[in-house]
Amino acid sequence: MSQNPRGIAPLNWRALVDEALRRRKAEGLTQREHAALASVSIPTIGAFERGERTLTLAKAFDILRVVGLIEEEEGDGAQEAFVRDAFARWRQQTSKLPANSAGRFPHGWYRIDYALEGELGNLELPELQKVLEKIEVRHTGWPMFVTMTRPELVLQEVDGLIECWIKPEDSRVKRGLADPAHCDFWRAAPSGRLFLLRGYQEDAQETVAPGTIFDTTLPIWRLGEGLLHAARLARVLRHDDESKITVRFRARYSGLSGRILRSLSPSAVGLILEAQAAKSDEAIVETSLPAQQIEADLAAAVYPLVSSLYERFGVTQLSRDFVAGEIQRFRQGRY
Repeated sequence: MSQNPRGIAPLNWRALVDEALRRRKAEGLTQREHAALASVSIPTIGAFERGERTLTLAKAFDILRVVGLIEEEEGDGAQEAFVRDAFARWRQQTSKLPANSAGRFPHGWYRIDYALEGELGNLELPELQKVLEKIEVRHTGWPMFVTMTRPELVLQEVDGLIECWIKPEDSRVKRGLADPAHCDFWRAAPSGRLFLLRGYQEDAQETVAPGTIFDTTLPIWRLGEGLLHAARLARVLRHDDESKITVRFRARYSGLSGRILRSLSPSAVGLILEAQAAKSDEAIVETSLPAQQIEADLAAAVYPLVSSLYERFGVTQLSRDFVAGEIQRFRQGRY
């Protein structure tokens, strides 16, 4: 056994796992919520809590960080901290809603988060709000990072961030859209960090039961919309015309179990992808690429993300032409 002249005690892994589990329960977090905050899968959380040592150190740190068992260095994991705080804020906002409320996404949700990296100019919150209103991507009706003009739905300044929460009662009384696809929660930081949480549009259909369908088209459109939003914000926030901005983009899908990949609007191409059941309850897809590249060829940016996502449904060779066609149809839409 090697000597320990500095007096540093060996890591007691079981004790650390037990303390993490105790803190998770004390904070009222479910395994699903802990997984979401740590950006890991539910099986990974389960393996961690069983004390398994096959996890990578990075994933273990992500899990421990959520319950305050990792000391953060200055500037370390800024995007992860931003995402965790946003998700925790959403949990706080929705904590008093009924368990089956559309605002709590009982059948599942997806989230988009991105960070801009590079030479960014300074922007105060009031300016950021005006920018976000200006760059809205309205190709498919209800846009991501939606901005509202009604006084009761106007964007809020919270903890130095722009925040929006569309409450289910507001959706029902004011707009008649009390469904998971419209009860958005999102946050934006002047530093070019954004987070959006939303329920599935598939769960707001009269013709199919909630939690049973994952549409072949909507994920392509939403990924394209999120990437395009990031590219547009990068163009505004860059320090000057010569500045090179990188978009670090991620999408996480939860509540996939029991869903079949199927087109809500069947087409000759869509039928090829039908009748594939999800192989896991969650999926994470991510990329990092120059903002200018997104605007130059959005389909090329979307393809690897949606291809990875559809692998969870048994689709191993997704047609590039199919994705390009849907992106073209998305960009031609005007609402």
